[in-house]
Amino acid sequence: MSIRIVPNRGATAPQTRMSAAHAIPPLLFANLKSLYARRAERLRHLAEESPLQDLLAFAALIADAQQHALHDHPLTMDMSALLARTAKTALPPLDIHTFERDPHWRTLLQAIIAELRPQVDPHLRAVLENLEKCSENQLENYADALLTREFTDVGSETAPLIWAALSLYWAQMAALIPGKAQVEHGEHRQFCPTCGSIPVSSLVHLGSVSGMRYLHCNLCECEWHVMQAKCSNCEHTHGLNYWSLDDISSPVKAESCDDCGTYLKILFQEHDPNVEPVADDLATLVLDAKMEDEGFARSSINPFLFPDG
Repeated sequence: MSIRIVPNRGATAPQTRMSAAHAIPPLLFANLKSLYARRAERLRHLAEESPLQDLLAFAALIADAQQHALHDHPLTMDMSALLARTAKTALPPLDIHTFERDPHWRTLLQAIIAELRPQVDPHLRAVLENLEKCSENQLENYADALLTREFTDVGSETAPLIWAALSLYWAQMAALIPGKAQVEHGEHRQFCPTCGSIPVSSLVHLGSVSGMRYLHCNLCECEWHVMQAKCSNCEHTHGLNYWSLDDISSPVKAESCDDCGTYLKILFQEHDPNVEPVADDLATLVLDAKMEDEGFARSSINPFLFPDG
């Protein structure tokens, strides 16, 4: 099964974009009012007793900067024509490979840089200053490289900053989509139905969707439902195993698939209601090392930690 976003004819409020006829909402849009502030708070909490304290603290600063940029640079777009056009195709409305970016994302990048500059050490300040001096063409090339996973063309220090602006831009657009999600027969459930990017991790919720597993997009911050009994990468239903560093009640586990040889973190709000898809994934890199030792490849990318190649 796949998920497609179609125009929400007759809907009167954003919260009704997901069909009430579905017992399980196929798609959850991010609440941008609290997303970045909550992420920053969680990162700082996890950093307190972590050997990754510096990394988590810097990630928290970026999340704070995204929150400020969101407030200072709102986005206004009419997404109706775009949604009507893409609803006739198999493409997500904000497809990372075909959507034509406008300069707003670069405005967000400059705002993030300005917010970070007085708070970082001299080395990172130099990285920010070099990025600030880049031409518009160079910045667009960086964005193209990240969205096509050509990470070596950007560099591990620059990538999280570029991605922070791109992600905020895509999240702002996703929040404006006047549509609803519907489940259809199809493939590629491992990709975000809003933008076509990949997940950072998955989350088993509490509350109105209690017990349901959703993949969290590493770009637009949407979440889409994938049954926990299926591999999040290849959708096979056998050969799935769960790994943790602590015990069975650990809030963060890795789900591995023997068929495709990949794994994805899975977070359980039942064991810790404060888990956050990006923060808790980043704070458990020791689990990633264990999974690599077991011969599994990560099927996701954390927006604060890009591979070197």
